[in-house]
Amino acid sequence: MPPATTDARPRLETTAWRGLVLVCLTGIIWGTIGPGIDLVYRRSDLTPLTIGALRAIFAVVTLWAGALLTGRVQACRELLRTSWRRVVAVGLLTASFMLLFLVAVLTAGVSVATVVALGTAPVLLLVLTSVQRRQRPAGREVVTVGAAVIGLALVGLSETGGGEGPLWVGLVTALASGCAYALSAEVSGELTRRHDPLAITTTTMSVAAAILVPGGLLLAWRRGETLVAGDAITWALLAYLGVVTMALAYVLLFSGLRSTPSGAAVVVTLLEPVTAVVLAVTWLGERLTLPAAGGSMLILAAIGTIGLRGTDPQPQ
Repeated sequence: MPPATTDARPRLETTAWRGLVLVCLTGIIWGTIGPGIDLVYRRSDLTPLTIGALRAIFAVVTLWAGALLTGRVQACRELLRTSWRRVVAVGLLTASFMLLFLVAVLTAGVSVATVVALGTAPVLLLVLTSVQRRQRPAGREVVTVGAAVIGLALVGLSETGGGEGPLWVGLVTALASGCAYALSAEVSGELTRRHDPLAITTTTMSVAAAILVPGGLLLAWRRGETLVAGDAITWALLAYLGVVTMALAYVLLFSGLRSTPSGAAVVVTLLEPVTAVVLAVTWLGERLTLPAAGGSMLILAAIGTIGLRGTDPQPQ
C-alpha cells in the first residue's frame, strides 16, 4: 500500500496555483477602482475622503451580513479573542495605506503615487524576507521584482496628470503608503493560515472603517461638503467600490495568501495598473502608449515567473 503522503505534493501545487489565481483576481478587481472613482467624481460633488468613507460603509455592512448568513460570526469572535492584536494591526495598516495613497495622489499625482507606492511594496518585502532568512535574495526573486517594478514605472509614468501640492509630500506619503501595504500583507499572512478568510476580512475591514468613516464624513461635515450621492447610478458605483473592490477583493486576497507568500502576492497585485490601462483603452477611449504596453508585458512576465516556479505553499 503506497504511503499516505504520495499525492501530497500535487495537492500542494494545486493549492498554490489556486492561491495565485485568487490574488490575480484581486489585482484585476483593484484595477477597476480608478475608473470607478473617476465616474463618481464626474457624477457628484463627493470628495475623495467622503467616497472612501461611503465605500467602507458598504464594505463592512456587506461583510457582516455575509458573516451572519454563512454562520461565521462566531469565527469572527474567535479571531478577535485569539488574535485581536494582529487584526487591529492589519486594519490600521490597511486604513493607513488607503489614506496615505489618497494624499499622495492629491499632492504628487496618480502616476507618481502609483509607481512609488506599489513599487515600494515588493522591494520592501523582498528585503524583509531576506533578513528573515539571513541570506541574500535568490537571483530569480530579484529578477521577478525588478521586472515588475520597471514595468510598473513604465505604465505609471506613461500616464499624465499631476498633483496639486508639494512633490516631496507626495513622495513621502506614497513611500509610506507602499510600506503600509507591504506590511499589511506580511502581518496578515499568519492569520490567513489559521483563520477563515471571510472572518479575517470582516474584522480587519471593520477596524479600517473605524478610521475611514469618521475621518471622511466628519471632515466633510465640518467643511460643509456633500455627504450623500445625488442619484441612483452614483450610489450603485459607490456600492460597487465597497462591495466588490473592498469586501470581495480582500476576501480573495486573504484566501490567496493562505498559499501564496506575501512577496509574491504583492507582485501579482500589480495587475491593478495593467487592468486600469486595459479599461482606459477599451472603455474610456484613451490611446495605448508604447511604454504602457511594454510595462504591462513586463508585469505579466514577472507574474508568469512566479507561476512557473511555484509559490512555496503552506500546508492547509
